Amino acid sequence: MSETLTMPRRRLKVFVQGEVVIPDWVEDLDSFRRWRLSEEAPDRGEIAFLDSYLWVDLTMEEFLTHNQVKAAYDYSIMSVVNAASLGRYVPDRMLLTNAEANLNSEPVGLFFTWETLRSGRIRLVEREGQGIMELEGAADLVLEIVSKSSVRKDTVLLRDLYFRAGVQEYWLVDVRDGAMSFEILQRTSEGFAAVPAVNGWIVSKVLGKKFQLQKKSDPLGHPLFLVAVAD
Repeated sequence: MSETLTMPRRRLKVFVQGEVVIPDWVEDLDSFRRWRLSEEAPDRGEIAFLDSYLWVDLTMEEFLTHNQVKAAYDYSIMSVVNAASLGRYVPDRMLLTNAEANLNSEPVGLFFTWETLRSGRIRLVEREGQGIMELEGAADLVLEIVSKSSVRKDTVLLRDLYFRAGVQEYWLVDVRDGAMSFEILQRTSEGFAAVPAVNGWIVSKVLGKKFQLQKKSDPLGHPLFLVAVAD
């Protein structure tokens, strides 16, 4: 179950399905960050600070249309990034914070170049006793895979917030109910714009390659998604 909660000036404690408690002292991005990485915060589910909203999603990942699609993109992107030593690709379970966008979220995946890290446009946030649990600044590329509970978050809220956060490319994927939607949204002066596909291939300026989402079947007839790469 997913809930989007508009934050009033004074807020009560938030319970979701009787489990998640968001304290009433969480009232802005800084206090949310302190709570999110504290021992009081839950260690499962997605809880994000999206400007004027708290987003709470405790649903499990669907296997074929989310978990395995995520794995396909992770493998494809990492094969490009690591082979050319372009920077770091970061799978999910890592927080991304951007003060300009008033954002703290956990993308499905993100990438930043070595130059982005050297320049300080993104930095590694280390917390005592925890190591690096958070990235702060502007990622070069962010990946989100749409699920039943995340449609508005991924296609509306994050599309705006990632642009405000300085993201260069927003990769948006949706294969639910037989769909085969894969977009690379590139930054323009007016917002994100989808890169036109040519014969199913979409060029990523950030990674310097073109990508294609492919659907096949495994030996038992279940859908199998692959992400092909070409120069």
